[in-house]
Amino acid sequence: MKEQPNIDYIVKLVGYDNELKARLIDLLVTEFPNDVETYKKNINLDNYKLAAENVHKLNHKVAILGYEKEYAMAQEYEQQLKEDLVINKEQFEALLSNIQIFLNHLQNN
Repeated sequence: MKEQPNIDYIVKLVGYDNELKARLIDLLVTEFPNDVETYKKNINLDNYKLAAENVHKLNHKVAILGYEKEYAMAQEYEQQLKEDLVINKEQFEALLSNIQIFLNHLQNN
């Protein structure tokens, strides 16, 4: 079964503090597109070392959203980028698209 994003970790972290939960979700919704844009800019310019740093930052959001297998794949992709390789690029970018769809849904609810 394919992993699906969720906010279970956020809920576990903040408990019944709905205001803090909303702030954390808003932070994800706001930061994520900017982080993705920076990553894509560096990939398009073949700045793989900088893109690896972007993947590292994005991977924190991957973990917060409940992905485990994809988190491991993103860690591997980060290492690949440090070696000027882009083997997991398509898989990672598909993950980014899925996360953006999920965040858009969260924002609209």
